[in-house]
Amino acid sequence: MPTFIFLSWLIGVCLAVDVHQTPSALIRRQGDKVQLVCTHEKTDYYLMQWYQKSPGDQALKRIGHVYYSNIEHEKSFQEHFNITGDLSGGTAKNGSLFIDDLKAPEHTAVYYCAASYAH
Repeated sequence: MPTFIFLSWLIGVCLAVDVHQTPSALIRRQGDKVQLVCTHEKTDYYLMQWYQKSPGDQALKRIGHVYYSNIEHEKSFQEHFNITGDLSGGTAKNGSLFIDDLKAPEHTAVYYCAASYAH
């Protein structure tokens, strides 16, 4: 019997910037690959961070970030997670979070992206 994994994320506001994540929710099978996309229109916000909140866990776990075109992942997320994007330039920003080879229950979570002006 196949195992299904539920992933969701929220449309958010970060310092008065509308941050859009698509798709808004997914149900996928174990072993599938997923792409989550985050976009915003603030052309001088060059930092985008990704977070995971697992069911029953109050803490947000930081997956990693894109800063201009520099991408970094937390060690605990390097195996199954891949962040892409290039936030340099003066255009609207977008980045993606890929989850390879979904695992239940550890990948069942709400995922967030956040954008900010980098200091």
